Amino acid sequence: MLTLKTYQQTALGTLTQFLTDTRSKPVADAYAANLTGQNRIGETYQALFGDVPCVCLRVPTGGGKTIMAAHAVAMAGKAVLDSDAPIALWLTPSDTIRTQTLEALSNARHPYRQALAHYFGDRVQVCDLESLQTISPHDVGKAAIVIVATIQSFNVSDTAKRNVYSFFEELAPHFDNLPPHLTTDLEKVSEADLQSQPFLTAKDLGRVKYSVANWMHLQSPIVIVDEAHNNRTDRFFKSLGRVNPSCVVEMTATPVPGNNVLYHVAAAELKAEQMIKLPIVLAEHPQGWRECLRDAVLTRDRLELAAQRETDYVRPIVLVQAQPKGGEAVVDVVRQHLIEQERIPENQIAVATGTQKELAGIDLFDPATTIRYVITVEALKEGWDCSFAYVLASLQSVNSSKDVEQLLGRVLRMPYAKNRAQDSLNRAYAHIVADNFAQAAATLKDRMVQNMGFERLETASLIIPQQPLQLTGGEGGAGGAATPALPDCHIDLPQAPDTQNWPKELKQAVRVMQTTQGATVLLNGEVSNEILAQAEVFISNAMPAKAREKVKEQFDAHRAVRQAMRAPAQLGLNFASIPQLCLSLDGHLEVVERETLSALGDWDLLDHPVQLARFSITETINSFEIDVNGEKVKWRHIDAQQLLLNETISHTSQQDLIRWLDVEVRQSDIGQAQIQAYLVKMVTHLIADRGFTLTALVRARFQLAQALNNEIGRVRGIAMARGFQGRLMDMAVPGVEELAHYSFHYHPGQYPARQIYQGSYEFSKHFYPVIHDLREKTQAGQVAEEFRCAQAIDANTKVKQWVRNIERQEKFSFWLPTATDYFYPDFVAELTDGRVLAVEYKGEPYRTNDDSREKQQVGHQWEQSSDGRCLFLFAVDRDEVGRDVFQQLEHKLT
Repeated sequence: MLTLKTYQQTALGTLTQFLTDTRSKPVADAYAANLTGQNRIGETYQALFGDVPCVCLRVPTGGGKTIMAAHAVAMAGKAVLDSDAPIALWLTPSDTIRTQTLEALSNARHPYRQALAHYFGDRVQVCDLESLQTISPHDVGKAAIVIVATIQSFNVSDTAKRNVYSFFEELAPHFDNLPPHLTTDLEKVSEADLQSQPFLTAKDLGRVKYSVANWMHLQSPIVIVDEAHNNRTDRFFKSLGRVNPSCVVEMTATPVPGNNVLYHVAAAELKAEQMIKLPIVLAEHPQGWRECLRDAVLTRDRLELAAQRETDYVRPIVLVQAQPKGGEAVVDVVRQHLIEQERIPENQIAVATGTQKELAGIDLFDPATTIRYVITVEALKEGWDCSFAYVLASLQSVNSSKDVEQLLGRVLRMPYAKNRAQDSLNRAYAHIVADNFAQAAATLKDRMVQNMGFERLETASLIIPQQPLQLTGGEGGAGGAATPALPDCHIDLPQAPDTQNWPKELKQAVRVMQTTQGATVLLNGEVSNEILAQAEVFISNAMPAKAREKVKEQFDAHRAVRQAMRAPAQLGLNFASIPQLCLSLDGHLEVVERETLSALGDWDLLDHPVQLARFSITETINSFEIDVNGEKVKWRHIDAQQLLLNETISHTSQQDLIRWLDVEVRQSDIGQAQIQAYLVKMVTHLIADRGFTLTALVRARFQLAQALNNEIGRVRGIAMARGFQGRLMDMAVPGVEELAHYSFHYHPGQYPARQIYQGSYEFSKHFYPVIHDLREKTQAGQVAEEFRCAQAIDANTKVKQWVRNIERQEKFSFWLPTATDYFYPDFVAELTDGRVLAVEYKGEPYRTNDDSREKQQVGHQWEQSSDGRCLFLFAVDRDEVGRDVFQQLEHKLT
């Protein structure tokens, strides 16, 4: 099974936590709590299905939405339904995608099916609407059932016109002996049904329909919606409501208002996890399509030479977007041009259009395959995916090419999802027919934001100009690391500003050009930050109030481009190695990681009292509540047959419950024999001493597992804290000769930034082209304290370069151990004298709490044991002697 990437785990973990939270609090409150934890403010939940949770995971093109959805089936089943055999309705935007998804989920060797098997083993049934009638009542609750269908199958106003709402006698066993209260909301046979289904008679009027939709309504399925932005109509919501979903999980790259985005994966996270090729090396071709195609061929040739130095087989492919009928560079013309003018062998060219399907049956990953050029006109077929695609040559005008972003998405996938040794193979390449780089880049950025799930400021560092092609030697033609001149600043305006009273130096830097839409102001790329800021003020003041926000957005985007092009990581420079805290164990040096911390506790679970003090069950006729650590988890009434309470004795035996719990609470640092002995003692205690019945524990088994995990975590935490404090003074930074093996490295291109900084202040020393989660102003309009800290670091002459460290990214961020986990200093800097500095900033409410004291202790030990190579600053707004953060930093570096 494919291992989920960190961002995928985080997104799915956020989803699971949200769904779990909805069991004990209103959905809107659970949504707000999760967004607060992400530092997202001002977004409100739209209740589309009443109290049924409905949220969206936003994942850019190439991020693996479908495999995430496969994992979400099991996670949502546990969190919402307390079921390890849920029913899921998987809705796709088209029949093509439906067929591909159905085939993948049915194929035991496919990663999507393997994701389901990871949770359910062979207890999985995948079907479409037509084969759903083969599901028997005995299957329900025994296996996970995934029904794959198109959104259109349900999306109707008149239910008599869709098979999913039709009467099927084969479904009758599922409706036998239904209690009256379960039939209230089910659709009944109507006059329209009599007309469309002749076998029904007047005596059937008012009967419960034995329909697929009614069957789903009874099961309260998890609903997965692929490409959720495609259907946001009232009819869609009404149609989806008919199946009585237990929760709705939407997956898309481009959400629209009302999608309730619970988690947004950033493009930088995909790049850091080696999922996509970035940046995009862009070349514009004002001369026309022939030059565009010629340079695309040369770029591919250069990449193939680089690929020959790879250990894995990679065969770079060009996607050529020909012009539609009526144009000059239509498919046949392009094909002949490649053969006759570029001397490309015919067997290296394939045409993939609606009428010519020359890729059918061809495995493009097979080394025996010769295809190196694929010609299309619009989009390739949905779901087409070959990560050997490296170069896009769009021969249509960049302004009119409506499918350029879909084809660009094809060249972004990274072969085998890992960085290549040759840096040129870690980038994507686009050759576009356009008058200039600014025009082509702006258009591509707009498409990436609107249709591919990228943030506007992310794109600042993702599109770079191609350097002149080298026809012999080197890799310059494949987008080397040469630094281009800073780009000019183009600001599009609804009207031309009056420059008559502008300062002389500003007039000299500005050129105003009239356009059909208004005007464009052009500033030379080398203007100073001061002139740029001055220009923004004068231009904004000259515009109508409603246009000023757009002016600000354009200036912010330009500053992001300037910063991206100056960033050391973009220029091929390195960041100093950062020593980690280590400990000598059994004569060997080890970085103090979670596993080390657990071992330091030297604890035995059976040495602690067996108790679940805050676990209780309150049952009524139709529902019950479970108290887990003070939170009331509400159980929505489900029929006893679905709960599998009394089917056989084996389902309710004490030993079976213990075996089930053993799987759910298994711990990597506790032996299975110890866990099983602990569970025997715990279940016996709950039944004999606390008075719970076995049936009650079986019904509450998911919450019981959660409570047990919490209790084991609590006991572990006590032991780890004791062991950590006992050995803290023994922890030390390794010597210089051992530094290479026990240090952290910031790598170019591996910075999974989210909520990117977009203020007006231009930082000049940040190692990466974007800055993670840094705000210039607070909600009250005051200068943010962490922003002042970043300014102090950036402005200090002793600082060479710095990084805004990203929390909870242990692969990509520097961390220090604590008694229970890791802590991530807010900033890490490399000094001009070679030392490294870690800065943890705390505002007034948090500067003296237990968490802050522990961080200070650990940071102090890291510094003291480093022989002067490391510095740690615990910065505050004002320290005990009245120094601000600028003065605290200067004092530390003196």
